[in-house]
Amino acid sequence: MAKLVRSEEEVMLADAARGFLDQAAPVAHLRRLRDGEQTQDRALWSEMAAMGWAGVLVPEEAGGSDMGHAAACALAGEMGKTLVASPFLSTAVIAATALRQVSDARAGQALARIASGELTYALAIDEGAKFAPEATQMQAQAEGNGFRLNGEKRFVVDGANADRLLVLSRTDAGLTLFDLPAERDGITREAQAMIDSRDAARITFSDVIATGEDVLGQVDDAMSVLAPALRAGQAALAAEMAGLAAGAFGMTVEYLKERKQFGVPIGAFQALQHRAAHLWCECEVTASAILNAGRMLDEDPDNAALAVSLAKARATDTAQRAVQEGVQMHGGIGMTDAFDMGFYMKRARVGAEWLGDYGYHANIVAQARGF
Repeated sequence: MAKLVRSEEEVMLADAARGFLDQAAPVAHLRRLRDGEQTQDRALWSEMAAMGWAGVLVPEEAGGSDMGHAAACALAGEMGKTLVASPFLSTAVIAATALRQVSDARAGQALARIASGELTYALAIDEGAKFAPEATQMQAQAEGNGFRLNGEKRFVVDGANADRLLVLSRTDAGLTLFDLPAERDGITREAQAMIDSRDAARITFSDVIATGEDVLGQVDDAMSVLAPALRAGQAALAAEMAGLAAGAFGMTVEYLKERKQFGVPIGAFQALQHRAAHLWCECEVTASAILNAGRMLDEDPDNAALAVSLAKARATDTAQRAVQEGVQMHGGIGMTDAFDMGFYMKRARVGAEWLGDYGYHANIVAQARGF
């Protein structure tokens, strides 16, 4: 069984991240980005890369720290507490994990550029309302020594600003993953207005020419490369949502201590104490599930799917519970834009859908348990 206690290095990493993010990227930073109609801060990402965060899953020979998935989850959790908007999940986790499945010079060069902060990625897989990579319909028609891609991808997180795209398409005998520059002829990106004020896009592929060199992994065998990347992304997203829940919970507890009714803090009322205590317990159990997922990805990745889905399902439920309780305990001000709780609620809603919603992951857990 995985050890459900953070290592000394992971604790130090999380503490350093918390100290930096409290100063450089509090929730007020996200508010400023939104008010300025921006979805990312390249300067912030450069600082994060300079601290080694972009290379947390990149091999040391490519310039990364290769600290592992539990460490990546620790970073994602700290980012979630203040709703940091960055390409960390798409680039440093998902793309880096996918590229590590391929042993060639091109993948090594891309990993080095990810670690340095020079290169960002977005994952273009969703086509419908729900996460269903196996149901991909976008066509990559074989043509000479290459392919011609036609179709549309929706809800491409970080897609409006990414330098490159990982694109899942259907080929003759299966699914194939392509690694394409976002500015290639025939690719049109339309930025989407998201409720969480993050970067997302709808991307249209019209007669896009891809060569054999653009294939990541093997033709008709995308999932050998993509499945490990998806599990890594799901675990890190679960960690971010658990961090979000912790941030919302902390804000709520502070309000319970400060707000007074009948001359006493409302936190003195037993009914609210019970609700806060229950939420704290939920946050702790979810944190354990996420640490277990990170450990499984590091120690037994081939058998990590159940742990990852359990973590994502629990994190989705816990984050939504935390923001709902936060809004209710704050009363009317919890619904106003002037108060930060609304930002947590909006991010929880989007995070619940990305890379598989509660139903998707709960079904995997249920099937594994024979239900």
